[in-house]
Amino acid sequence: MSTNATTAQSPFDPDKSRIGRVLCFAAHPDDIDFGAAGTVAAWTAAGVEVSYCIMTDGDAGGFDPEQRDEIVRLRSEEQRRAAALVGVTDIHYLHERDGYLEPTHEVIRQVVRLIRQLRPDVVLAMHPERNWNRIQKSHPDHLAVGEAVTRAVYPALENPFAYPELAAAGLEAYKLPWLWLFAGPEERENHFVDVTAQVDRKLAAIHIHVSQHPDVEAMERTVRGLMGQTAERAGLPAGRSAEAFHVVTVNGPGTIAGF
Repeated sequence: MSTNATTAQSPFDPDKSRIGRVLCFAAHPDDIDFGAAGTVAAWTAAGVEVSYCIMTDGDAGGFDPEQRDEIVRLRSEEQRRAAALVGVTDIHYLHERDGYLEPTHEVIRQVVRLIRQLRPDVVLAMHPERNWNRIQKSHPDHLAVGEAVTRAVYPALENPFAYPELAAAGLEAYKLPWLWLFAGPEERENHFVDVTAQVDRKLAAIHIHVSQHPDVEAMERTVRGLMGQTAERAGLPAGRSAEAFHVVTVNGPGTIAGF
């Protein structure tokens, strides 16, 4: 599958690398919509199967004290509806506590289990490195997602002797081709996707998360501005919008086991 993308020393060539299935990991409902919903919408429109795994229930989110008893149900429903707008219906939850996520072996094992089940071409996740230019991207749960997923994809995912109970249950080791990370430091970005055609769908998905937006107009203005700035960094013409990723080759033509 090919997406309209520009690259800056990216190892990923959209014209040569086929993507048939993608698994996205995020900390909270709405994280994927802010960081990658345009790219997700482009993938699903091209026939790619995309699944989400949300690691926490988002139970510490929102602004209304009256919603505390309903916030988990509310945010789950918001994520379901937002995902549907960009073509995603398969959503998994790890049900970790919002604000307490850590890259423990229990979390990593669950990540390995799900990747081995779905065997995607791309795992997309939040970045394990802090973004000092926009620290709101680097909620501790976001960093924990990145660390847990990165530890999972190498070496545990492809090592049949890591978490042997998974192999015993029929979930065989799997060599992942690509890891795409978002919401990390700008200096790590090496792959840009032109999502100009998907901006309306991305914003519609973000708008679904009404429990998280005390100022909807400011949210939309900020998101549009950031996508424009990303397109500028990518070298796209004025007026375009883009999403940025740090693409890592996990297993490619030159990969040797253990090297």
